[in-house]
Amino acid sequence: MDGTVTGRRVYTLRLWPKDLGVALVTIAALLGALLLRQDVVGATRTFESDAAPFTMTYPATWGQVAPPAGTLLRIEDPRTTSTFKATVTVENRELDPAAPPTVQALADRRIEQGGTLLAYRLLGNEEATVAGARGLRLDYAYVVQPLDAPQLASPPVVVRARQYIVVTASGAYYLTLDAPEAAFAVAADQFAGMIEEVRIR
Repeated sequence: MDGTVTGRRVYTLRLWPKDLGVALVTIAALLGALLLRQDVVGATRTFESDAAPFTMTYPATWGQVAPPAGTLLRIEDPRTTSTFKATVTVENRELDPAAPPTVQALADRRIEQGGTLLAYRLLGNEEATVAGARGLRLDYAYVVQPLDAPQLASPPVVVRARQYIVVTASGAYYLTLDAPEAAFAVAADQFAGMIEEVRIR
């Protein structure tokens, strides 16, 4: 396109080759960032217990924390936007081979123990399968005070929990997700993926 300014002909510079180059570089950078994000988000770690024939794969963004006694694995999501972080715990208990309890009996015992939690409320239970073994899934809620110290006071947090109870030849397994109510939906999706990757030899 051209025009006349004060008697002189002015030709508009044709910058589209440069604009096209900038656009291509921007698109390439965005695609690279997207691929990098998918690589980071999709990265996983595998836990294999020395104490039990148990293996589970979990997102690499979750980190292991020191497990309490009697616990095979404890991992948490540091990105949880709460003082109470989304946590997955795996416990294993040996059973009496002469008289092993039923899954329902173990679930009833866990529900009874849940009564020690503040504002414990059982939300539901249903049959479930983990690593090919039949079990039960419990859903419940409770309230926790994450930082209970004068200098570190924080509001109480409503926690949603999901627990799978499975009985196998190697014993009983309890796989539990605890997450703040606001973060539960996302954490539960990740937990479902972890459950699919559980292997009990």
